[in-house]
Amino acid sequence: MCRNIHTLHNFEPRATTAEVEAAALQYVRKISGSTKPSKANEEAFNRAVHEIAHATQHLLDSLVTHAPAKDRDEEAAKLRAKAQVRFGAA
Repeated sequence: MCRNIHTLHNFEPRATTAEVEAAALQYVRKISGSTKPSKANEEAFNRAVHEIAHATQHLLDSLVTHAPAKDRDEEAAKLRAKAQVRFGAA
C-alpha cells in the first residue's frame, strides 16, 4: 500500500491538496491494516486522514531547501523508464 506514497517536497509545481490527502490516506490505510474501515471506525479513520494531511501540509510548507525544484514530468518519465526496465513492456 505505501508504495503509492511519493515524495511531495521540492517539486514544481508544488504538491496539490489532493496529492497530500492521497498520501495521508495511504498512510492511514497502511497503519490501520484496512483499505476501507468499518462503519464503527469510519469517523476515526477519516479524522486521522484529515489530521495527517494537515500535518503533512504544514511540514511541506516549513521545509527549506537550496536544491533546485524537480520537474514533475521529468521525474515521472524517469519512473516510467525504471518500470519499463524492471517489468518490461505492458
